[in-house]
This record gives sequence, structure tokens and C-alpha cells, in this order.
Amino acid sequence: MTATAPVRVLVVDDQRIVREGLTTLLGLLDSLAVVGSAGDGYAALDLVEQDAPDVVLMDLDMPRLDGIEATRVLADRHPDLPVVVLTTYSDDERLLAALRAGARGFLTKDAGCSEIEAAVLAAAGGKAALAPDVQLRLLDALRSGAHAGVPERPSTPPVGDLSDDVLEGLTQRERDIVGLVAEGLSNSEVAERLFVSTATVKTHINHIFAKTGVRDRAQLVAQALRHGRG
Repeated sequence: MTATAPVRVLVVDDQRIVREGLTTLLGLLDSLAVVGSAGDGYAALDLVEQDAPDVVLMDLDMPRLDGIEATRVLADRHPDLPVVVLTTYSDDERLLAALRAGARGFLTKDAGCSEIEAAVLAAAGGKAALAPDVQLRLLDALRSGAHAGVPERPSTPPVGDLSDDVLEGLTQRERDIVGLVAEGLSNSEVAERLFVSTATVKTHINHIFAKTGVRDRAQLVAQALRHGRG
């Protein structure tokens, strides 16, 4: 993929009308090129090997091999291939399971064309593709510890005091930023909240990524869920 080439997308959905509709819709965009479509997870795995997409747009509820398992396999086989979930249901169980499996983005099927395009391009650029409301729900799940198989604990610490497994080595300011990012704030909004420059926030976030071994906001929250809640 070059700076000017369209992002190559594989569309995965078990409903033919949805699959064909997405293929047609995304095919109208200059920034994207649909290189194939699959009706289940197994077909998706085969087409990834055959068509080498830049991003996989993945449904979750599918026969034979569902989107969560397919995402997990792709994360193992192709760790640099981002998966953006596009699903009808957005309950916390599916959301958290998809992120744990390795998804880099999460959208519902009521998203508009521009939202899907933005999410795919963000994922292709190595960024998270989570809407602010999704990030807020992740924060709620972090605080409750009771969703998607995450065991509830008698006392759940706030984000700034999360498990040392994830945040060990972070400064208090970096922990504060983790909390604000999990709330869905952008870099500029974090900067306003902390009375620092956006450049300073970017520097802190890069340090956080380096210390925790994650690549983007979605992974940071998912790692905190995974390790901070057992």
C-alpha cells in the first residue's frame, strides 16, 4: 500500500445482501478498494491468504467460524492486518470479546458510509477505529469488571489505579492520561483537561504505548481489561 493507493478491504458477512451492499457502497469510494468478500470466517481466512487485503471488515455472527474466532486466528497469523468489526449487535460481551481477539475497531451496522470509511482508513494507518461512545462503554466495563467473562471483584480500582501488570512503570500523569483516553477524549481534549499542549499529550501517549507494549488506544484499554481484571 502506498500513500496514494486505495486501501484494500476484504468484506466478511454471512448475509449476502449486506455483503453485496457493502461491496457496492465501498467500491464507490476512491480511498477504498474491495478486493473480495466472504460469507463466514473460514472463507475469510482463505481470502486473506489469496487477496492480501490491508483491512478486514468483519461481521461477528456467522456460521461455521464466527467473526470473533476468525479475528483471533488472523491476529495470530497476520498480526499487522487490522480487523474492523461491523456488526448488528453492540452488547458489551461482543465488544470486549472482539477487542480481546485482536480487533482494531468496532462499528455497528447503523454506521454511515463516511464512518465506515474513516474507521477503515484509521485502522489501515495503525490507529484505533473506536467511536467515542464505544470507548466510554469500555471504561464502564473496566470499572464494573462484570462484563464479557471478566470476573467481578469486591473492590474495583479506578482507571488511574489499574493493575500493576498493565500500568507498572507509568508515571501518575501517564496513568491520568490512560483514564482520559479510556473515557473517549481526543488528544486535544486531554490537553485541555490537563492544561498542557497537544504535543505533550502525544509524547506521553507514545511513552505509554512503549511501556505497555500496545499500538493504539483500543489495545491499551483491551490490555488493561485483560491483565487488570484477570
